[in-house]
Amino acid sequence: MVTWKMKCSACCLLAYRSDRNETRQLNCSERVMWKYSPEIDPALRIYPVNLGDERNYTCEIASSTGNFLFFSSLTVIVPPTMTLTRDKSRVAVCQASAGKPAAEISWIPASNHSTEEEVHHPNGTVTRVSYIGWVNSTHPTVTCLVTHPATNQTLSLDLS
Repeated sequence: MVTWKMKCSACCLLAYRSDRNETRQLNCSERVMWKYSPEIDPALRIYPVNLGDERNYTCEIASSTGNFLFFSSLTVIVPPTMTLTRDKSRVAVCQASAGKPAAEISWIPASNHSTEEEVHHPNGTVTRVSYIGWVNSTHPTVTCLVTHPATNQTLSLDLS
């Protein structure tokens, strides 16, 4: 027998009993299923995954050789949406929106004069905004580098 349990109230329970070749699902959406067939490989598949799926999962296996527990923690990573703009006061604005975890923003050429703001959204994502002025800059372009576990991106802006 194989059972997948999610650690929350009213969450999905996925079970397979080999002696009866019987599967059961309780409170499971169509996104939660067996990766293959449970008699071959009892791996869990969640597709497409979303932020609400982030939690601890337990797989219980009962067989003639004993009972086994496997624990897994799902962390959902969301790449940010990136924009680079400038305003009328000669400030470049680099924004990494709705990423999880928060993205890191740096500038090329490097500057110690940038400022940052961060907004934490209710769904666990973060928007980070970095500002840099170029009033006395001798460089024709500025590049924003966004570093994130899901992606690394650069955007360049012509300052002329």
